[in-house]
Amino acid sequence: MLRISIKPRPNWQQLAAEFGFHFHTMYGEPYWDESAYYQLTLTQIEKHIEDPTEEIHQMCLAAVENVVNDETLLRRFQIPEPYWDLLKASWATRQPSLYSRLDLVYDGSGPAKLLENNADTPTSLYESGFWQWLWLEQQVDRGNIHRKADQFNSLQEKLIHRFDEIARFHQINQMHFACCKDTDEDRGTVQYLQDCAAAAGINTDFVFIDDIGLGDTGVFTDLANMPITDCFKLYPWEFMLRESYADALADANVNWIEPLWKAIISNKALLPLLWQMFPNHPNLLPAYFADDFSSLAKGSDSGKWIKKPLFSREGANISLLENGRENLLSDGPYGEEGFIIQAFHPLPRFENNYTLIGSWLIDDKPGGISIREDTCEITQDLSRYLPHIIL
Repeated sequence: MLRISIKPRPNWQQLAAEFGFHFHTMYGEPYWDESAYYQLTLTQIEKHIEDPTEEIHQMCLAAVENVVNDETLLRRFQIPEPYWDLLKASWATRQPSLYSRLDLVYDGSGPAKLLENNADTPTSLYESGFWQWLWLEQQVDRGNIHRKADQFNSLQEKLIHRFDEIARFHQINQMHFACCKDTDEDRGTVQYLQDCAAAAGINTDFVFIDDIGLGDTGVFTDLANMPITDCFKLYPWEFMLRESYADALADANVNWIEPLWKAIISNKALLPLLWQMFPNHPNLLPAYFADDFSSLAKGSDSGKWIKKPLFSREGANISLLENGRENLLSDGPYGEEGFIIQAFHPLPRFENNYTLIGSWLIDDKPGGISIREDTCEITQDLSRYLPHIIL
């Protein structure tokens, strides 16, 4: 696994504007960075990332089965009790999932290690499925990258195929797409998914989460007062279950994507449960619920631990535990719901950059990777995105 410098395409910002990639620079800092790329071998992709991704995903599904049938675990995962039956029904009927992203520590050798599962609202999808592929095609055409170079990236075709499957499962011909206001990255992700759904033959409408209404008949509606029956929402379930409209979810009869059972595997409580179910698995890090940590972690050879809230996002509210001391690495609004403790495993450094692999799944199948890097050890929302090749 190599980090290789390359001359950026001279017109890429103009091209980004033409293709609607409006968040390539955020707050004056580069988000998309094509001054370098990562090069991996086919063996590294297939054996070290793709195969483990599929295996970890199946382990996560086994964890869902355990949680929905165990009230103690439902409480551990901070699922509000009034929605347990709704959650169980979502899983029992196998409400279809669209996509997920596993965050992995991988340096080119040895087993990749799971840091967390972004199974409900992962972003960086447009730049993974389309934009980095366009970069590769154009750099190959310019002679800057070897013509035999490939990319682990079948995301777009898999997304279109999966939308077609979901449409047939729910007998859908129209679907709403929703995200919060004032989030260019979220809006870009949702627009990309709308385009993929349209390519699958689905009619699409957009509505901001903030603008969704609740009609007198208990049906969710858009600004045109049209009922919402099928909806992709880039808005986390842990928020939805605590909103004022949460009590209406059961009777509103919306097919949500992602489905409610994804609230389990997008939760950091998944990490200690996986370690309990699959102890010493080569792709897992030791992890414990915070209140079990002192008794269960005895004898571990790791002297450093990372403390994470169950619901944190974008690297918020992370602390390092070492020698009995807690050092706050990032602040944020999370933590009231509880914490888990995971063994510290450093991100690899390439030059002065800490690098994280995002491994994507469309439904149950691996479909590509994204690579983020930062001069800080915590990958956050402004961490740079770099393309990759297989050679």
